[in-house]
Amino acid sequence: MKDNVSVTSIMTKNLITLKANDELSHAESLFKKNKIRHIPVVENGEIIGMLSFTDLLRISFVDAVDDDAEDVDAEVYNLFTMRQVMTKNVVTITAETTIKQAASMFLEGEFHALPVVETGKITGIVTTTDLLRYFISE
Repeated sequence: MKDNVSVTSIMTKNLITLKANDELSHAESLFKKNKIRHIPVVENGEIIGMLSFTDLLRISFVDAVDDDAEDVDAEVYNLFTMRQVMTKNVVTITAETTIKQAASMFLEGEFHALPVVETGKITGIVTTTDLLRYFISE
């Protein structure tokens, strides 16, 4: 692995994002439709939080128990707002961050996605899956 390769070579640039006033059921549909696990929550292009599919699973355990889970999920989701469920203190990186530095950050932190931010605006996202794809291709 080259030590100086920037995360821009592996980050997702075509972002799917949420707004703080979006419904959690909308977030769930985005996760499932796009087969992703992390969605940045933005306001005026700036990241204000991160929602993971795991965050939704924490508040909705019925998928494993009930065949009518969609109806129950909708009711459970209505009890919470995006701001209550999302991670608020998001660790971010810049385009100059190297893949090696990002990998170290994942090892040190308890998260699996790092938004890439330039001049206050989110420009991409790097996930542990992106890193694994990179390492396998090397």
